[in-house]
Amino acid sequence: MSTVTSRRTQDSEPRPAPTEVDPAVGSLSVGLGGVAGRFARLGGSWWTPLRIALAVCTITFALGVLQKAPCMEAGWDRQSWRPFKALCYSDIGYLYQERGFAEGNRPFLDTGNYPVLEYPVLTGGFMEVAAKITWQITGDPKKDLTVEQKRDTAGVFFVVNVVLLFLCTLLLVGLTVATARGVATRPGAARGQPLDALYVAAAPVLAFTSTINWDLFAVVLTAGAMYAWSRGKPIWFGILLGLGTAAKFYPFLLLGPLLIVCLRGRKLWPWFQATVAAIFAWGLVNAPIYLLAKNEWMSFWVFNDERESDYGSIWYVLKLAKHEVSDVNQLNIVIFAGLCLSIAILGLMAPRPPRFAQLAFLVVAAFLLINKVYSPQYVLWLLPLVALARPKLRDWLIWQACELFYWMMVWLHLAQFLAPGQPDAPDKIYWFAVILRMAGTLWLMLVVARDILLPENDPVRHGDLVNDPSDGVVSDLPPRQLDPAHA
Repeated sequence: MSTVTSRRTQDSEPRPAPTEVDPAVGSLSVGLGGVAGRFARLGGSWWTPLRIALAVCTITFALGVLQKAPCMEAGWDRQSWRPFKALCYSDIGYLYQERGFAEGNRPFLDTGNYPVLEYPVLTGGFMEVAAKITWQITGDPKKDLTVEQKRDTAGVFFVVNVVLLFLCTLLLVGLTVATARGVATRPGAARGQPLDALYVAAAPVLAFTSTINWDLFAVVLTAGAMYAWSRGKPIWFGILLGLGTAAKFYPFLLLGPLLIVCLRGRKLWPWFQATVAAIFAWGLVNAPIYLLAKNEWMSFWVFNDERESDYGSIWYVLKLAKHEVSDVNQLNIVIFAGLCLSIAILGLMAPRPPRFAQLAFLVVAAFLLINKVYSPQYVLWLLPLVALARPKLRDWLIWQACELFYWMMVWLHLAQFLAPGQPDAPDKIYWFAVILRMAGTLWLMLVVARDILLPENDPVRHGDLVNDPSDGVVSDLPPRQLDPAHA
């Protein structure tokens, strides 16, 4: 009876307004009435946090589509430098013409005279669905088409993908709202802040990078997995994580942080359930393509193994500076293993059990920093993790500014606008952009690590040493049982 009463009391407590918990948000609210006062009416409006986030997300995404207008007008012509000059490049329109989709070929199974699709199976399936919708609109792709006609159909393909990726974006924001909400139904649980999803919905990088590639598909599956975990459903977490890994490799990395969370919570069975479910889901999706076209299925792994240091990575900067590392793959593995070990020690030795989102962000960010390619759209991987791990406006703005500067410089670098007048002089502005981008991510990693070591600074816990309800079954344990030394 007392448990039910405490739950009702806690559910009835209003969540703190963003202006109350974030000084930066409070200072920016001066022109809108200032910080919420004791008589402010915080509820009862039609504009719920979900509706606000979805509306903001729609505006953000629409601005990003408008920003791609010069490339759509140019007809996705790779011979033109316009995509780089106008900062509107996207892989979508070009790969439709260069991977056989314009001729009606299916990924992995109908390669013909075209390069094998260098994407995981589920992303290839996403592209095929978009291609089939395109064919329904444009007609039979098997008939001979001129180059101009192929570009026209590539434009339709891009629009179809924009619609599908927009649906993914809406779902991503909705899942982030639901995960951040964290309705406290247990004594000692932190009250979630659903408006933290605005750190995803209003992100400038969401506008500029969401339609560069198909990464949003894997991001929304990963967000779905985190939502499932927050609701205490480890099997569904594993299924969605396995599907995300079948679309992009990085979601698989989240099993490591989950293990640390479960070790601190002394509940390993949910982790085993999640891991087995993830492996099963990934295998179920990949098995048919592996059995029917093994070499084509291997193309993704071969491509990433043989790929040289590429745009956005520190290894690419070293190559441009004539200090190329001979075996980046092995060095990456060693450094990443060391970083993961350090994050694991941090999670296990922290005074309070760290939150899952914090450890997940640290691992994925570490993977990106040492990876041999760091494409502009990879920032999407971190968006929901940052919103859950460090929902603080100041840090978010610093990170977004660094990402936007790099996003602009990489296209100008490709357009050769940053090349100095001297033929042999290096493009050091681009080098600086790569390093600044890494510094922005490192800043976030440092403040998240500090939150783990000093949990009273954690913006989600609001200064109270309480559990995070988004940590799923682990957060069912009362604080005293989790860590007697700091209860």
